[in-house]
Amino acid sequence: MPSPTMDSAPHDDVFTRTQIVDAMIRVLHELPLHEVTPARVADEANATPETLDASFPSWDGLLLATIDRWNDRRTTPLTPLAAEFGTIRFLRAIVTANVEDPSLMRFLTSTLNIAAAPKHPLAPMLHIRWRKFHAFVQQSLMQDIAAGREPHTMEPSRGAEQLLATYEGLQLQSMVRPEMDLLESFDRAVTRLREGWSREYVPPVWDLGRAS
Repeated sequence: MPSPTMDSAPHDDVFTRTQIVDAMIRVLHELPLHEVTPARVADEANATPETLDASFPSWDGLLLATIDRWNDRRTTPLTPLAAEFGTIRFLRAIVTANVEDPSLMRFLTSTLNIAAAPKHPLAPMLHIRWRKFHAFVQQSLMQDIAAGREPHTMEPSRGAEQLLATYEGLQLQSMVRPEMDLLESFDRAVTRLREGWSREYVPPVWDLGRAS
């Protein structure tokens, strides 16, 4: 593939790009990301490799477009749940969808090593998307507090960190422990988490320096 760039070719059209991204999603239902090749995606899209290269001059560009389209398809219909029933119900709905079809969850997890590579050209764009999701969860928790769904003793910024750590961490565990009941584990962990939110925060009293 040509050198990485996020720009599509000038002659490219939206229909062709959409067809290729949808083909990429279908392939990712079958294969892990490291086994997916441009040739396989082009074949799935009934397109030539040259058409794929013209539509997505870089593999990174196709990855990013796939993340956006697939993630939006999964989360957009569920987003109203946050305002109506609360942040936890919204995240639980995503977990439920991921249990039914874990392929998106696997794909997003496989991009974490890219996001964690400081010099990778795609990393900043992945950071923006993760931060946007974190900001949505934090804002949603603020609305939950205002609506009385969550206690005022919970600081939304910390609550978002903790809730997303639970949400993402349990999903990661479920991929390496396939026998795990992800939804039951999420419900149990969140119940414990919310119990802690209902109490005033008490700073830790142990001396980590001494403990080491």
